[in-house]
Amino acid sequence: MKEGGFFSEFKTFISRGNVVDMAVGVVIGGAFTAIINSLVKDLFMPLIGMITGGINFAELNVTIPAKVEGAEPVVLAYGSFIQAIINFLLVGFCMFIVVKNMNRMKKKEEEAAPEPEAPAEPEIPEDIKLLTEIRDLLSK
Repeated sequence: MKEGGFFSEFKTFISRGNVVDMAVGVVIGGAFTAIINSLVKDLFMPLIGMITGGINFAELNVTIPAKVEGAEPVVLAYGSFIQAIINFLLVGFCMFIVVKNMNRMKKKEEEAAPEPEAPAEPEIPEDIKLLTEIRDLLSK
């Protein structure tokens, strides 16, 4: 068995740019998720509660009594489902705004960047130019 083969392969795998970039993306994504969730929970939801007269959707439910004696009644917590939908829509909207603004900034940067010069055409010797003209005349 090759000495250090497994660890050498692991080191090569970990040091590749793709893995490191992905790890950074996951960490930044986790931090960004906390920011967006706080925005929805701490800013938007109180405003929605104020608009709806203080209704807490998470507390809305329907209780179905148990048909069997001694069994627990069934609670359909439809309010939690409504709350999850509202959270999803607000988080999606926030992400849309962030991505839209990031794309706008990226587009401005691309427009401001100077365009690379086109490579100069190679100088064609006179005899080649003459042969090309003769070929074109003969093909007519």
